[in-house]
Amino acid sequence: MSNIVAIVGRPNVGKSTLYNRLTETRKAIVDDFSGVTRDRHYGIAEWVGRSFTVIDTGGYVANSEDVFETAIREQVVIAIEEATVILFMVDVTTGITDLDDEIATLLRKGKKPVFIVVNKVDNHALQSDATLFYSLGLGEIYNISSMTGSGTGELLDEMIKCFDDEPAEENTLPKYAIVGRPNVGKSSIINALIGQERNIVTPIAGTTRDSIHIHYNRYGHEFMLIDTAGLRKKTKVKENIEFYSVMRTIKALEEADIIILMIDAVEGLESQDINIFHLAEKNKKGIVLVVNKWDLIEKNSKTVKVFEEQIMEKIAPFTDVPIVFTSVLEKQRLLKVIETAEQVYENRSKKISTSRLNDIMLPIIENYPPPALKGKHVKIKYITQINGNAPMFAFFCNLPQYIKEPYKRFIENKLRENFNFSGVPIQIFFRQK
Repeated sequence: MSNIVAIVGRPNVGKSTLYNRLTETRKAIVDDFSGVTRDRHYGIAEWVGRSFTVIDTGGYVANSEDVFETAIREQVVIAIEEATVILFMVDVTTGITDLDDEIATLLRKGKKPVFIVVNKVDNHALQSDATLFYSLGLGEIYNISSMTGSGTGELLDEMIKCFDDEPAEENTLPKYAIVGRPNVGKSSIINALIGQERNIVTPIAGTTRDSIHIHYNRYGHEFMLIDTAGLRKKTKVKENIEFYSVMRTIKALEEADIIILMIDAVEGLESQDINIFHLAEKNKKGIVLVVNKWDLIEKNSKTVKVFEEQIMEKIAPFTDVPIVFTSVLEKQRLLKVIETAEQVYENRSKKISTSRLNDIMLPIIENYPPPALKGKHVKIKYITQINGNAPMFAFFCNLPQYIKEPYKRFIENKLRENFNFSGVPIQIFFRQK
C-alpha cells in the first residue's frame, strides 16, 4: 500500500526546504533520486524503516499571480483526496493569514490526518507565538525549523503512526500498471487490450477505492492490469490535472510489479516521465517504456535508433530497459507490450543458483579485479543472490569499504550481460567475508 505525504501551504513558508530535508539531507532518510529538472516535486523518504513518498505541492503552483491562490486551493483538494497524511505548513513569523484560514477550512472538511507544521520556530520566544495556530482547529501543532531540522524527528515519529499497513492479501498474478502523462494514450491502450469481451475481462474492485484492477486473461497471457486512467471526474482539478495524475501514478506504482511507462512520440520523454521513471527505479519495479503515437512520426532507417539513443541519454545510468514503439490508434504492436512486460516480470523474479553465479562471475572478477587502494588488494571470494522481490546480490570480500562506484557498475553490467535483467533494477552489496 502506498503511503503519500503531501506538504501543503501558501508560498514561502518553507515547504521545499522541508521536502529537501526529508528526501535528501537527513542521515536517517534515504536520498532522493537525482533531479533532471529544476523542479523536483516528489521523492522517496524513509523513517525508522518505513518508506513513503513525499510530495511538495509548491512545485505545481502556476506562476501567474491571478491563478496563484486558486492553484494552491486545488492542490489542497487533491491532496485531501489522494494523500495518506497531510503536512499543513505555516510560518510562525507571519502568524495566520487569510490563505492559511482558507486552507484550514478545506482541511477540516477532509477526513485525512493533518499535522500543522509551524516552521521557523528557531528560539524559545517563538514557541509561545506558535500556540496561536491551535486556533485553526486542526489539532496538535508541531514546531520545527526546516532550515536546521529541529523538531522534524518528533513530527515524523507521530506521522508514521497514520500510515497504512501492508495489505495482508497477496495476489499471485503479476501486476502491471500503465502510467504516463495525461493524454498519452493510457485509456486507449487499456480499451484496445480488453476489447468488448466483458466476460473475459472482469473489473475487480482494487485495494483502494480509486484504482481498478482488471483481470486480463487472453492469448495465453494472464495478469492484473492496474487502471488509473480517468477514474474520477476532474471538475475540481482544472489546470492541476498534471498534479492529480502524479498522485494517481505514485499510488499505482507502489502497488505494481511492472511499470509500463507510456511516452508520447511527438512530445518525447519529458521531465515528468523521467521523474516517474526514477521513482519506479528507486522502488525496484520492472520498467517497460512504450512510445505511443509512433504512426505520427516521419520515419527513415535511423528513426528508431536515434529516438532510443535520446531516451537512453535522459534515463542514464539505468539504461537496460526495453522500448516498444506502438500506435494504439492503429493497434500496432500492442501484444508486444504485454509480451515485453511478461519478460521483464520473469527477469525481476529470476533466481540464479549460487554455483552458477560463482562459476560465471568469479573468473570475470579474477580477470578484472577491483583496483587496489592504499596498496591493499580487494579479494572477492563468494557470491550469492539474496531473497527479495527484485534481484539483489551479495559479494563477500575482505575489504568491502574499498570497492568504489565504477567497479560496482562494472559488476552490474557483467550480471546483466550474463543473466538478462533487462528492465529490472539490480541491487549489489559488498559484504565482509
